[in-house]
Amino acid sequence: MKLLMALDGSTGSDAVLREVAARPWPPGSECCLLTAIDPFFFTKAPLVLSEAKKDAQVALDESAQSLKKNGLELRTEIVLENPRHGIPRAASEWKADMIVMGSHGRGAFGRLLVGSTVQAVLRHAPCSVEIVRQHAKNGRQGEGMRVLVATDGSDCAEAAVRSVAQRPWPGGTEIRVMSCPELPLITGAYPYYPPDVLTEVATANETQAKVAVQKGVEMLKKGGLRVSEEVTEAQESPVRAILGMADLWGADLIVVGSHGRRGFDRVVMGSVSESVALHAHCSVEVVRAPQEKH
Repeated sequence: MKLLMALDGSTGSDAVLREVAARPWPPGSECCLLTAIDPFFFTKAPLVLSEAKKDAQVALDESAQSLKKNGLELRTEIVLENPRHGIPRAASEWKADMIVMGSHGRGAFGRLLVGSTVQAVLRHAPCSVEIVRQHAKNGRQGEGMRVLVATDGSDCAEAAVRSVAQRPWPGGTEIRVMSCPELPLITGAYPYYPPDVLTEVATANETQAKVAVQKGVEMLKKGGLRVSEEVTEAQESPVRAILGMADLWGADLIVVGSHGRRGFDRVVMGSVSESVALHAHCSVEVVRAPQEKH
């Protein structure tokens, strides 16, 4: 597995380092620690840019040292490009399987990154992306994680489940597979439909959700993982259902596919997956299926 860690020396980057260091990875995994420096801010100060590169390299080397005990094959890289473009491009050139980055960066405007750099990487990365957030384990003891896998039965959702099933996890990790049937909101020239038609659509949605969850559970149990399942009541917003379940259960990580069953999700990266990634209180991994990579 090839991990690209996007670091900028912020507390968000510290959280990324701790997260990667705390988790097991498949044998032979490689890790590239990358810092993207936007040269625009140094146009009139080339000497300052040179010093910034030196400082960044020192920081990357120190970070690499902290990961050596994990058995990862490590390398470092500095790219002179806006992070919104440089991180996806570097991931594409290196053929990364996953980008791991913090939800916030450096400076007083660091929190704006969740709507700019992070969003740009989510939309344009050629691989899966994990957004790491510092998240308390609600007093739980032990090293195990709580991983919430949201599925709607789509190909991308199944790819997300498969990705979780194929990876090692800390001992005691719990996986919960959930799905949320959507309410049948039908609009158009004839917005009125008989109650029996709406009931039929709602029943079909609920059946689809149950089937999707069952398939996910079976796939994960084959990997020897500890799994539970949850099908929520139908809601207008699957995003709220996923975020609510994550908070209620105390999830450490939410895993979602990059696109859902609705056609619009393929126009913009995925309204559900993107909203979950940007607004969750815990870490979120958005998984791209292999056929999506370019």
